[in-house]
Amino acid sequence: MRVFVTGGAGFIGSQYVRELLSDAYPAFAGAEVTVFDKLTYAGNLENLAPVADSPRYRFFQGDICNPRDLDEALPGHDVVVNFAAESHVDRSITGAADFIQTNVYGAQQVFDAALRHKVERVVHISTDEVYGSIDDGSWTEDHILEPNSPYSAAKAGSDLIARAYAKSYGLNLSITRCSNNYGPYHFPEKVIPLFVTNLLDGRKVPLYGEGANVRDWLFVADHCRGIQLVVEHGKPAEFYNIGGGRELSNRELTEQLLAATGRDWSYVQQITDPRGGGHDLRYSVDYSKIAELGYAPQVSFEQGLDLTVRWYEENRDWWEPLKQRAEVAHIEKV
Repeated sequence: MRVFVTGGAGFIGSQYVRELLSDAYPAFAGAEVTVFDKLTYAGNLENLAPVADSPRYRFFQGDICNPRDLDEALPGHDVVVNFAAESHVDRSITGAADFIQTNVYGAQQVFDAALRHKVERVVHISTDEVYGSIDDGSWTEDHILEPNSPYSAAKAGSDLIARAYAKSYGLNLSITRCSNNYGPYHFPEKVIPLFVTNLLDGRKVPLYGEGANVRDWLFVADHCRGIQLVVEHGKPAEFYNIGGGRELSNRELTEQLLAATGRDWSYVQQITDPRGGGHDLRYSVDYSKIAELGYAPQVSFEQGLDLTVRWYEENRDWWEPLKQRAEVAHIEKV
């Protein structure tokens, strides 16, 4: 079995690769894994350091928007799992073009290459943000798509292209849509790693407004277990929601992070949300469909948060350089 993982040096992709190469998924025990990654700011080979010495691991630096790169790296693989994407809402609002290019055109290039090289199985990783916002209840997979940011709109576009490749060309392709992930190796621009690392350094954290936005939180290892179930058992042209089953407002999340790091509310700076209408009030996915494949979250939010905070405490050498580079880049941009 040979597995081709695009975006495999990123947060979620690298978790999946580490799981594969540690034989966490019995049906894929002994699988050879190729990580294909452009190594943008969020792609980091340090994420793969724990498995870099595996004889079953191969890395190829390439761009999913470049068919020549894909044609060089992809032949001979049995499975493609497409994590590669631009994935930060704030960045998409200030610069949408890269998101459209990578998330729509790039995804199409991956699917096209899979057809050319007769790949047996493809899974495309998406997000619950394609649904927009929901006041009550939870989204099922057939809910209307109402994306509100360039990021989520681009992901919705790639989802529909994925379905079209399954329907029009017979590509054995399924799509997953996850809720908000958290865990180790998460780039420190996202809310949990940003808040944790700020609080560990005795710095304040920015809470937009009253913190009323609600998200469903999913530990990254649970997400990857769900992805693997879809790889093994998902149906072509079908969508599968993957959720964590734990909804928290941003204010509730902040309170949990303060408690986990031994800080109090004086470390919170409440600011006006600068992002306009591009952010949604509440996300909630119904994941009963993937539950039929055997999925259920195994890590409670409290367990996952404790593990995550401890990891950031013990791995400053991983995140401190990333934050320093990001802050220098921000200063230079301003």
